[in-house]
Amino acid sequence: MSNLAGSIELYIRRLLDASPNAAICLQRRELAEHFACVPSQINYVLSTRFTLERGYLVESRRGGGGYLRIRRLDLNRDKVLQLLEMRQSLAGQNLSLQKATDFVHRLVEARLVTRREGLLMKAVISFEQQKRDDVLEIFRGVMLSRMIEVLLHET
Repeated sequence: MSNLAGSIELYIRRLLDASPNAAICLQRRELAEHFACVPSQINYVLSTRFTLERGYLVESRRGGGGYLRIRRLDLNRDKVLQLLEMRQSLAGQNLSLQKATDFVHRLVEARLVTRREGLLMKAVISFEQQKRDDVLEIFRGVMLSRMIEVLLHET
């Protein structure tokens, strides 16, 4: 059984290596036919060897037109260290809207977050206040810090 699982894993890894964007889309049924196994064996391999902890994101849709989309995530150690360092720099800071927006821009420019992630972060922190509000500025820093925690957990 583990020999079959190893073969399936190796096959999927080779496909990912050959993919220019480290992402592939497969059909579970076709993969099961290729290896002459039941689809649940494919599920087993995906759930044990292609996990977030191992650096993979698997999307699955079951049914006749179902698919598997597997993407290798960027587990760049330097990126994680930079995010940790930036997160620590937020600790206890009052962040005006301008400072917070500049911070997110820095994350995008350094390619520590995608453009889309940056836009989402800006949308969350972009609320205006009529006068300076220390609580709101501290809250902005906490929100950015929490968003970076999520990014660190997912990378």
